[in-house]
Amino acid sequence: MVTRIIGLDPGLRNTGWGIIEVEGTRLSYVADGAVHSDADAPLAQRLLQIHEQVLAVLKEFTPEEAAIEETFVNTDARATLKLGQARGAVMLAPAALNIPVSEYAPNSVKKSVVGAGHAEKAQVKHMVKVLMPKAQMKTADSTDALAIAICHAHHRGLQRLKDVLARS
Repeated sequence: MVTRIIGLDPGLRNTGWGIIEVEGTRLSYVADGAVHSDADAPLAQRLLQIHEQVLAVLKEFTPEEAAIEETFVNTDARATLKLGQARGAVMLAPAALNIPVSEYAPNSVKKSVVGAGHAEKAQVKHMVKVLMPKAQMKTADSTDALAIAICHAHHRGLQRLKDVLARS
């Protein structure tokens, strides 16, 4: 059975997305890109722009599962809060379409793709290309989103088991 997964790398300016298909242990590239918000617009309007554009991507590519990167906390509390708000706007899009959403820490994504939790962006990009030679990786954000989708593909069986146990 083939399962289509979307990886989402949330950001207020740019939100990357990457879509893969998984059949057993085989991964296939489908598409990638990024959505953008108008930097001059008020925050609420920017969040709406991101949400609507991610919804459009979901409706176009119809993934069955979604994966999103968890927010990392940096020294700028305001920037962290805005990133969290963008992340919420992104998470609502698959939830609105009843697509299950899994969350992964940045180090977990890197470890799944490269084998090391503190890998550099160039190493992640290289491994995404090795795992999916046809991947276009249009932006750094979409490359990260593909890595998030790959991470989910590797962990989805474990995630389903945790969900079943949580419901028991």
